[in-house]
Amino acid sequence: MRFVSELNRKWWTLGAVAFGLFMIMLDNTIVTVALPSIKRDLDIGISELEWIVTAYTLTFAAFILIGGKLADLLGRRLMFNVGLAIFTISSFVCGSAGDIHMLLGARAVQGVGAAIMIPSTLSIVTATFPPRQRGTAIGVWAGTAGMALAIGPLLGGVLTQQLGWHWIFFVNVPVGILAIVVSRIVITESRDTSHEQGLDLPGLLTSGLSLFALTYALIEGNSKGWSSPLIVSLFVIAAVLMLVFVLLELHQRLPMLELSLFRIGNFVGSVLVALLVSLAMFGVFFFMSLYIQNIIGYSPTRAGASFLPMTVLVILVAPFAGRFSDRIGSRWLMATGMALVAISLYLFSRVGLHTTYLQLLPAMIIGGIGMPMAMSPTTAAAMATVPVDKAGVGAGVLNSFRQVGGSLGIALLGAIMVSRSSSFAARAEAAYHAKVQKAAALGIHLPAPSAQQKQAVTQEAFVHGLHSALLVSAAIALGAVFVGVTLVRKRHHEHAEELTPASEPA
Repeated sequence: MRFVSELNRKWWTLGAVAFGLFMIMLDNTIVTVALPSIKRDLDIGISELEWIVTAYTLTFAAFILIGGKLADLLGRRLMFNVGLAIFTISSFVCGSAGDIHMLLGARAVQGVGAAIMIPSTLSIVTATFPPRQRGTAIGVWAGTAGMALAIGPLLGGVLTQQLGWHWIFFVNVPVGILAIVVSRIVITESRDTSHEQGLDLPGLLTSGLSLFALTYALIEGNSKGWSSPLIVSLFVIAAVLMLVFVLLELHQRLPMLELSLFRIGNFVGSVLVALLVSLAMFGVFFFMSLYIQNIIGYSPTRAGASFLPMTVLVILVAPFAGRFSDRIGSRWLMATGMALVAISLYLFSRVGLHTTYLQLLPAMIIGGIGMPMAMSPTTAAAMATVPVDKAGVGAGVLNSFRQVGGSLGIALLGAIMVSRSSSFAARAEAAYHAKVQKAAALGIHLPAPSAQQKQAVTQEAFVHGLHSALLVSAAIALGAVFVGVTLVRKRHHEHAEELTPASEPA
C-alpha cells in the first residue's frame, strides 16, 4: 500500500469518504419513489409516509452535533466507521421490517448512524487537504452528496419495481461493509488535540426534544387540529426547549454548539442558506415522487428515471462550482444557484392533472444546475471559516442545519399541502351537496358520485395542495438568495488555517 500511503493518499482518502457519504446521502431520497409501494404494503396513511422520511432526518439532525464532537474527540476515522456500522445494521433491520413501527424505529437508528458518520467525512476532508485545494475537494464532497440525493429516486424505483421496496435498504449492507474495509486502509486517523474536550448531553437532550416536538406538531397538526391542546402545547414546548438549549450553550464550559461560530458572517450566511435550500428541496423530492406515480401514473422505475436529467447535471456542475468558489468566492455562486432553484420550484408548481414529462423537463434541468451551484459554494464558505481542529464541530453545525431544514421542510410543506388539499376537497363536497339539494327541489334525483369521479376529486385536491406547497418552497429559495448576498461577503479563506507539515496526512 506504499502507493496509497505516500503518493496520493489524500485523493484515496477523498474517494473512501465519498463512497461512504454516497450511501448515507442516498438514503435521503432513495425512499421517496418507494413510498406508494410501502403505503400499499403496510396499509398506512400520508402522515405515516412523512414519518418514514422524517424519522431518519430528525435523528440525523438531533445527533449530528454530538457526532461532530465525537469525531474531534475520539478520532474522525473511528467515528466514520462506527457510524457506518450502525447505519449498515439498521439498514438490514429496515429491509426486514414487517410493520410500520419496526420500520420507523430502524429508520430512526439509521439517522443516528448517519449523524455520527457525516461530520467525520467533511472534517476528514478538511484535515486532509490544504486550503488551496480544499474548495475543489469539498466540491467533490458536495457533488457526491448531491449526486446521491439526485440518483436516489432512480435507484429506488428500479429496486422497488424489480425486487420490492425492502431492497432499497438491503442494498446498503454490502456497500457499508466494503466502505468500512476501504476506510481502514486509506484514511489516516486525526482528532482535535488543542484542549480539553467533552460531550454536552443536556444540549443534546433539549435540542433533540425541541426538534421532535416541532416536527410532530407540523406533521400531525392537520389530523389532530391546529388549535388542539396537544398541538399548541407541542409548539410551546418546542420554543421553550430551544430557548433553554441556547441558554445552556451560552453557559456550558464545553458546549455542543459553539455559538462563537455565529459571530462570523460567512458562517451564519452559509448555514442559513444550507437550511433554506434543504427546507425548499426535500419536500419536492417527497411530493413530486408521489405526484409522478399517483397522478401521472408512472411506474416506480419510470418515476425514478424522470429525475435523471437533474442527476446528470448535479454530477457535472458540482465539481466546477467548488472549483469556482476557490477562485471567485462563494457569495454570488450560491445566490445564483438559489435563484435557479426558485425558478425550478415555480415551474414545478405549474403541474396539473395532465402534465407531460416534456413540461416537467425545464424544471428538472434548471434545478439540476441550481442545486449544486448552491450546495458546493455554501459548504466551502462555511468550512473556510472553521479552524482545522474544529472541522468536526463546524461540519456538524452545517449538516445539522441542513438536516433540520430537510425535516422541517417535509413537515411544513406537508402541512401546507394537506391543509390546502383538504380545503379543496371540502369545497368540492359542499358544491356537490348544494347541487344535489337544488336538483331535489326540482324533483330530480342525482346518482351518487362514481369511484372514478371520487378519484378525480382526490387527484385535483392533491394537485391543488401541491401548487401551494411548491410556491412556498420557491419563496423560501428566494429568501436564501437574500440571505446569501447579505451575509456571505468574504472572498478569501481568512479564517482557514494552513496545515502544518506535522498535521497534514502523509
